[in-house]
Amino acid sequence: MQSIPATLSYDRQDPFAVRMTFPAPATLEGVEVCWTFARDLLAAGLHDAEGHGDVRVRPYGYGRTVLEFHAPEGTAVVHVHTEKILDFLRATSELVPAGTEYRQLDLDHDLAELMRDAR
Repeated sequence: MQSIPATLSYDRQDPFAVRMTFPAPATLEGVEVCWTFARDLLAAGLHDAEGHGDVRVRPYGYGRTVLEFHAPEGTAVVHVHTEKILDFLRATSELVPAGTEYRQLDLDHDLAELMRDAR
């Protein structure tokens, strides 16, 4: 199985989401591709198959988790050591504990931005 240097990242400015970025040489388009999906989806997919849309996560056994990324061009199936995902999720929870994501949002500012653009 070919190893791909994909990167999982988290930004407390977008507290409900995680991102997996694939470098240009690993993509069909030849450009860096970033998939954004729910942190809860990643966590839930460690125990049971989760996701019905473009991103799906499921346990694979032997300490691995499978992430599937579905696009019109095809499907990428990525195997990740489950322990690495657990470490990543622990680190994100230290930044923003699960269930407290809403505290990171500035809804007044976001609403003002939406209203400004509507004028």
